[in-house]
Amino acid sequence: MSMTRRQFVSALGIAGMATGIASCASGTGADSRSTPSATTPVTPAASAGATRSFTLVAQPVSVDLGGTVVDTWAYGDSIPGTPLRAVAGDRVKVAFSNRLPTASSVHWHGLAIRNDMDGVPGVTTPETLPGETFTFDFVVPNSGTHWFHPHHGLQMDRGLYSAFIVDDPAEPGGYDHEWVVVLDDWTDGIGPSPDAILADLRAAGASSGSGGHDSMGGMMGHDGMGGMMGGTHGAGGDVSYPLYLVNGRAPTDPDTLPARPGERVRIRIVNASADTVFTVALEGHDLTVTHTDGFSVLPVVASSLRIGMGERYDVLVTLADGVFPLVAEPDGGGGVARALIRTGSGPVPPDSFRPGGLQGYPVTVDSLRAAPGTALPTDDAASVQDVLLSGSMAPYEWTINGTTYDRTTPLTIRRGQTGRLRIRNMSMMSHPLHVHGHSFQLGPAGGLGPRKDTVLVPAMGGVNADLLADNPGSWMVHCHNAYHAEAGMMTRLDYVA
Repeated sequence: MSMTRRQFVSALGIAGMATGIASCASGTGADSRSTPSATTPVTPAASAGATRSFTLVAQPVSVDLGGTVVDTWAYGDSIPGTPLRAVAGDRVKVAFSNRLPTASSVHWHGLAIRNDMDGVPGVTTPETLPGETFTFDFVVPNSGTHWFHPHHGLQMDRGLYSAFIVDDPAEPGGYDHEWVVVLDDWTDGIGPSPDAILADLRAAGASSGSGGHDSMGGMMGHDGMGGMMGGTHGAGGDVSYPLYLVNGRAPTDPDTLPARPGERVRIRIVNASADTVFTVALEGHDLTVTHTDGFSVLPVVASSLRIGMGERYDVLVTLADGVFPLVAEPDGGGGVARALIRTGSGPVPPDSFRPGGLQGYPVTVDSLRAAPGTALPTDDAASVQDVLLSGSMAPYEWTINGTTYDRTTPLTIRRGQTGRLRIRNMSMMSHPLHVHGHSFQLGPAGGLGPRKDTVLVPAMGGVNADLLADNPGSWMVHCHNAYHAEAGMMTRLDYVA
């Protein structure tokens, strides 16, 4: 396994991997000097729908990743875990049991639920100790393709993740199949552990001295949505993984969707990886993008799409006759994640096959516009706050507004305000920025930009994101590259009186 921001370790001439385990102060790198007490649990808001009860068990497992058996951690006995499903407006109760040898947590990514159920130890929800059970109890406010994972160190870079699908009863449908496709980068059990990787990155950065800083300023081009997406894509991550997965399966033994020619399939794509930006294409087909992060957009036809860690895209495809690889190619190359759609007879393309759609320019958020009824209420921003993303490989440290999380000055907002986050990426890497407890609109509220909760900000690029302060509490704002978050690229959005 090579590291650098894809070439960093080799550039430093480091021949071996450190074997130490990185220590984390808490599940989020939180510090008592900057973290408020957990919110006192309250009775959930009245539900307009049914009450749905689930059990969720985090435990050590041995799983077959398509010919490779690994010992890892998972929800239940599979990777991904069994998806959860509800209808917008339902009350959901999840009894989470922790059978891991260490404390853990569950964050409901994309669900703007009440603060004390958000699943961030030290900020919103107490951690769940080994052998304990904690019941999450919340009303699901928004439909769409969402997911859940720990907010605890680097646990997400094991097998602890799954989809959470929330249906909209008013949605017209119009497709024959639904296929949830979860992308992941994998090392646990076949390469260094996630904790050892972080230790190696820190050791490599320390050995190179204090030079080599990756943070730098520059010009950025306007994106037409009141933001500044501009810039270059840059590297997506710091780790070259030995394996990439679709629905827990290796490219040599891919997950397969059986269907018939002429049928329409809705593909819900979740990037659950810790460190990898993917470009996704389906051989022989265009993808019609209909949703991002659960919110509908004006349909856009694409030969491929680019998806950052934590992001979700829904696409519609009308199927041809044959066997077609769905391929997710990581930034920087070095393998692929792959699944198949089979509608007829024919040979299966080789594992290394790349669809032609990967040769074109992929769809990103700058190509998307909010569908009617999706935009936030039109409002001028009552506050404008900078979110400056920067950092370095040497030392290995990533920051928001110039500080790591243990020294952060939180962003603030007042209930009922529309606030603007002026996000600027001052590094040569792309960063997927995620805001808990809220969605935001790219560009001005009420404008044309899409609604999202996670946005992939390109290297040396930026965007303005407006959000409505309608969910009080203290909320995490962080890069969804798990290694960058652990290295400090986190802050909070705190409601103030």
